[in-house]
Amino acid sequence: MKKAIIFDLDGTLWDSSQPVTDSWNEILKKYPEAHQITLGDMHGFMGRQLDEIARMIMLDLPDNRRIAIMNECMDFELAYLKEHGGAALYPKVRETLEILGEAYSLMIVSNCQDGYIQTFFEFSGLGELFCDFESAGATGLSKGENNRLVISRNGVDKAVYVGDTQGDLNSADFAVIPFVHAAYGFGKTDRLTARANSFEEIPNIVKEIFGE
Repeated sequence: MKKAIIFDLDGTLWDSSQPVTDSWNEILKKYPEAHQITLGDMHGFMGRQLDEIARMIMLDLPDNRRIAIMNECMDFELAYLKEHGGAALYPKVRETLEILGEAYSLMIVSNCQDGYIQTFFEFSGLGELFCDFESAGATGLSKGENNRLVISRNGVDKAVYVGDTQGDLNSADFAVIPFVHAAYGFGKTDRLTARANSFEEIPNIVKEIFGE
């Protein structure tokens, strides 16, 4: 039986919120119709899709204008992260992933743009531990749909999703898989689920979910 753990990225595996905030503001300051964002704003954006974030930042602009500016932010963000760094893995991520990888297939599903997960792999050096990944930017699908996609194409029999936001929980519900709340991250959920207060708690939680 093939078992998998699917991870969210921001607020679950790493915190890139400060450099991403800085990079977006470099672009947004070029446009008087858009406003600068704070670190708190960025935390509120985590787990949301691009069009939703664009409406939150530029409510009064037409859709095509909002998306054009957001695409510029996203493109600049990847280059900024590679040049400036500033993102940080959560404690014990590397060691814990190595333990989990001995028993489970590890995957990432995120609402980010295409290229962002690849940038994470380049930054962290953890790419070899993951057998698959998918993003909304690459497929145009919701996080729940992408969860189903990676489960299907990898022949997974049982899976669990680990994330920090309500959207992550919703995506697990959509894929009909258990959810572990990364409570050390940015978000809250509307109901009680399995809860990890640190990344290194995840192996024991997953074992319990899988009945091991």
